[in-house]
Amino acid sequence: MTYGPDAVAHDAEGRTVFVSGAVAGDRVRAVIDREEERWSHARACELLEASPDRVAPACPYVGACGGCPWGALSRDAQARAKRGSVVDALSRIGRMGDERAEVLVAPLVCPSEPWGYRNKVELAVSSEGGRTALGMHAAGGTGVVRVKSCRLLDKAHTGAVKSVAGALSYLAGRHPIELERVGIRVSRRTGEVEVALWDRPGAFPRAQAARVLADALRPTSVVRVMQKGPAKARRIAGVECLSGFGSWSELVGRERMRVSAPSFFQVNTLGAEKLVELVMEALSPAEDEEAMDLYCGAGTFTLPLARRAGFVSAVESYGPAVRDLRRNLEEAGVDNVDPIGGDAGREFPDTDADVIVVDPPRAGLAADVVSRLSAQPARAIAYVSCDPATLARDLARFEEAGAFSPVRVTPVDLFPQTYHVETVTLLERRPSSA
Repeated sequence: MTYGPDAVAHDAEGRTVFVSGAVAGDRVRAVIDREEERWSHARACELLEASPDRVAPACPYVGACGGCPWGALSRDAQARAKRGSVVDALSRIGRMGDERAEVLVAPLVCPSEPWGYRNKVELAVSSEGGRTALGMHAAGGTGVVRVKSCRLLDKAHTGAVKSVAGALSYLAGRHPIELERVGIRVSRRTGEVEVALWDRPGAFPRAQAARVLADALRPTSVVRVMQKGPAKARRIAGVECLSGFGSWSELVGRERMRVSAPSFFQVNTLGAEKLVELVMEALSPAEDEEAMDLYCGAGTFTLPLARRAGFVSAVESYGPAVRDLRRNLEEAGVDNVDPIGGDAGREFPDTDADVIVVDPPRAGLAADVVSRLSAQPARAIAYVSCDPATLARDLARFEEAGAFSPVRVTPVDLFPQTYHVETVTLLERRPSSA
């Protein structure tokens, strides 16, 4: 399997062919749908011989819906492939070599069940012939697949997708609305359900939207998120509460997190708890130590750090998340945190930290942030990553700087049925640089 939805094959000339709809070990008949100089892409159209790792998908929409690209691959095979992708990235991109990478990477940690683990799904929206359709994003990235339920969503809320899609399709048939996407967040622990309607500024049937969703789902919050700008550079123009709390909350360990619709939050609650556990175990912050939390979001790591360390400098660039962070700190009664709004490079804390957490987006750390972190006197850094390639690149940069080296990389399966893998890396100060 690739670090992606496809399996890898080779043609008669030895060129690589990425095959969608197949799993490693399958023998399939496939049709080439894209050719490049050194590789091709194909779509499996007939299964001739099944792989030993192929399983009957638990969801009938696997293959049509894009949410479960590995839904036909066994859990053990997924685990091997995910750990293997981390080892491969460290070996090749991080220039560590196979032997060292194998030693560094721990076994994959699986904190949740393989299905029903998500607290959030997003619905795609399409309009054809004056009719609006809502459903899951189709495999391949274009189109909408209408579904009766989503097996990835928390088991107590599997029917929420159909209820919301039906309600909003009904609304669109009676009022002019141009939704771009719809988010659904659910929590079994708090009982809260939020529906977020993403669109452009302008007239909107607010009361009617709240009413049809209340009849269909009884959500605790309905919000409208308005965006401006081109598709690749959207920015939030405003958030309106149409009914309920206006935000969504979840319990992560002992901490209650309240998150607004635009803010990022891990879609796997059990997985988020495991990440916190791994980070705290790796750093073991003490009461007399100072901590730093970069790319802190709404405070998933900030709050537990604040309970253990003497002081925390928390940096986040995204405005809605900064507001959520400040609210969560206030509601938790935590007063030993300095929440800093801004880019981690430009607003790097003017302090000497003993322990540091970084949880950057998929693009990883900017080179100047690696340099500034390497200049810190900290004894340890916990790097939480959602992309093995950028993690490997950044670890190589840390080693080039000479202050910190990775001592353990723990892959965590936050996203079963997909190729994505989260990692928690512990970097410790080299003795010679202390």
